[in-house]
Amino acid sequence: MAADFDATEFVDEDLRRSQRSPYQAPTPVSAAPGPDQRASSREEVEQRLTMLQSRLAELKREQDEFERERVVCEETRRRQIEFTTGREELIRELSRGVPLLEQEEFNLRREAEQIAKSLKELKDALVKLQAIQQDGWTRENLSAELSRAMGVVDHARMEWNTARLKFAVLSRKPDEPASGAEPGRPLATADPRKLRDLALTGLAYTWPIALVGLGILVVLLLKG
Repeated sequence: MAADFDATEFVDEDLRRSQRSPYQAPTPVSAAPGPDQRASSREEVEQRLTMLQSRLAELKREQDEFERERVVCEETRRRQIEFTTGREELIRELSRGVPLLEQEEFNLRREAEQIAKSLKELKDALVKLQAIQQDGWTRENLSAELSRAMGVVDHARMEWNTARLKFAVLSRKPDEPASGAEPGRPLATADPRKLRDLALTGLAYTWPIALVGLGILVVLLLKG
């Protein structure tokens, strides 16, 4: 049996396309959406959100680490500036102060030596004065003992006056407050009026003893 006739089998598609108007828009061809145009699923969105949150947390940790490092750097810079400034200041001050203290140490050592020397002399004079025993004087040795004792007194007075000229602390009375001068500091210059007063004071203490000694000597000569 013959097959049914199909008119589309004899249609020339090339002829039909050539007869179509060139100004007729082509029939749009619907393309299947690509992978990038496809709508994200809920699982993909949640996965993307988790990744972004993890990245943000990592960036926050990096920011905190940078902030701590910035604080450490600022503290280091501050300490370096403080070190440099303090070092330069102390080098300048110590360079000025060391020679001053060396000179002061030299002066104090020399003063201490003078004090020690005067102290020894005053102690020796005190011991000699306290060693004088008038009870042992007799009529025969009175003149000799008195002359020796007067010599001890004169020497002690000379040592005392010399020490008073060197050290202002010895010129103060026991109840007198300390003056502006430092105790034990040697006087740079001696006041001529003070020297004259000390000389007159020494003469006032000495002449009665000399007069008594002279009188005793005259008496002994007359008896002899």
